[in-house]
Amino acid sequence: MSEASVGLTFITCLLLGSGIGLLLGNLEGGGAVGLLIGITSVVLFRKKKK
Repeated sequence: MSEASVGLTFITCLLLGSGIGLLLGNLEGGGAVGLLIGITSVVLFRKKKK
């Protein structure tokens, strides 16, 4: 997977987490969950690349 695709995946996870948090009334919590999922996906994609 190219670096652009990984970056797009990270931003998508962050935005989805923030959106879900906004719907549930806890934007910070949703953003934190999205950040965690985004970082995990970046690590997994880079691990597969090596």
